[in-house]
Amino acid sequence: MSNTLAFQLEDVSKQFGELTAVSAVDLQIPQGQRVALVGPSGAGKSTLLGLLNGTHLPDRGRVCVLGHDLATLNTQQLRNTQQKIGTIYQQFHLVDNLAVVHNVNAGQLGRWSFWQAAWSLIRPLNTDAAYEALIRVGIPEKLYERTGQLSGGQQQRVAIARVLVQNPDVILADEPIASLDPERAREIMNLLSELAQEMGKTLIVSVHAIEFAYSHFERIIGLRNGRVLFDAPATAVSPDMVRDLYQLTP
Repeated sequence: MSNTLAFQLEDVSKQFGELTAVSAVDLQIPQGQRVALVGPSGAGKSTLLGLLNGTHLPDRGRVCVLGHDLATLNTQQLRNTQQKIGTIYQQFHLVDNLAVVHNVNAGQLGRWSFWQAAWSLIRPLNTDAAYEALIRVGIPEKLYERTGQLSGGQQQRVAIARVLVQNPDVILADEPIASLDPERAREIMNLLSELAQEMGKTLIVSVHAIEFAYSHFERIIGLRNGRVLFDAPATAVSPDMVRDLYQLTP
């Protein structure tokens, strides 16, 4: 694992109206690390991921991504930095009535001109890259199928393939298995972890099922009410820490 930091957060807070979603967070995440974000609903996990990918800017504090303070970047510099961050969402964010190849190719839009993107909707460009990405996620035969006809697990694989063709330095995933059955969920978590290790990517995933945090990540960050309650190696996170995080009785 690299000693170079993928993310550095210093006293970061974010509010939405009267709601403080993230409060006084300090974090350092080295490049190449696999990190799970855990905590109850409303803990601030999604907001924290939004701060990491530049969707949100902090109301207080500093967010540095791959060596860049996001608040100091102009629009083009911010876009260039965000191109190095791939995000996978619980809702997949796919266009159901388009073929899989078009949804996968969306990961290349940051490198394409407007005319390339428009032409690709008529005649898909760079289909080799899309096909290779689908091979890596195990569904190359779905290249020209309509995305809306796929199962939930297959659609999540398409979303991962989209990130692979983007080829970012960092992969963020916001509850990527929340809508999947247990078997498909384990397949997707295995896939994300294996790809991150194989490709040397930083991987940060918010997960609701604590067992996946233990089994697939080297570091676990526990959030509650927007604050970091613990930040430790997975092997050091005890059942008592988890009970306290979710305020469960023994």
